[in-house]
Amino acid sequence: MRVLITGATGLVGRALVGSLKRDGHYVCRLLRKKSEEGQETKHGCDVDWDPKSGTFGSAADNADTVVNLAGAPIADGRWTDDRKEVLRNSRVETTRGLVAAMEKMSPRPRVLVSASAIGYYGNRDAEILIEASGPRESFLSRLAEEWEAEALKARSLGIRVVLVRFGIILAKEGGALPPMMVPFKIGAGGKLGDGTQWMSWIALEDVVRILRFVIENESISGPVNVVAPQPVTNLQFTEILAKQMHRPKFFAAPKFALQTLLGEMADDMLLASQRVAPEVLQKNGYQFVHTDLRSALAAILRK
Repeated sequence: MRVLITGATGLVGRALVGSLKRDGHYVCRLLRKKSEEGQETKHGCDVDWDPKSGTFGSAADNADTVVNLAGAPIADGRWTDDRKEVLRNSRVETTRGLVAAMEKMSPRPRVLVSASAIGYYGNRDAEILIEASGPRESFLSRLAEEWEAEALKARSLGIRVVLVRFGIILAKEGGALPPMMVPFKIGAGGKLGDGTQWMSWIALEDVVRILRFVIENESISGPVNVVAPQPVTNLQFTEILAKQMHRPKFFAAPKFALQTLLGEMADDMLLASQRVAPEVLQKNGYQFVHTDLRSALAAILRK
């Protein structure tokens, strides 16, 4: 395959690039930096790209697959109006520019795999959520809807579009897990709020395998929940993580304190309940490496 990847320097992007390169695929990382266009690297090639330009340049010719992982970190700072605009532009505007550039390619790629998130579903208590479940009114839900809508425009170009709705990605080298571990390391770990909110997680190893699975499986299109089949409550997550780290779990972060400290982010991320099922993956025969949190964390923390 010849693969173009945005967000290639992030946690998922780095892992995916490495996996594809090890298997002999040619990978072009679409990067926002100043360098010689089409520069050959150990990754295949790096391509300078400005989403506003709506073009990749000749280095991206003949790519058959595009993976869109671009997006500013969602939890890096309180959600001020300015920060929300950064989050939106890095997802919605970038995806719009990506599809515009794909329209100019000849031949066009056969598939676009575009990132989204289970934040699409909003706060849903204990309701089991599948790909057909609708959104709710919240900042993350609206953001995911707009993000996905831009990616779906590639369908009109004859390109298969897969929307990968990521759950909480667990990895030792980055993402959500290292910050979660910090309070436990100093003996101050515990549940968030009342701990009853559902957490739908996925190990990074499975994320990479799922991305490759949906690229290669031409029968898959539309939204795909990228989550393990056994979600847990926040309290269960806390207990399992504390045990794997051999640390106590005496403390709790009260709901009001989280809301005071983080504002809207607390309600949309830390306290929201999303019990998500990977229905599309299971129906298409994907075999998870890590199905339960206990064994997943044990494997991750051993690395």
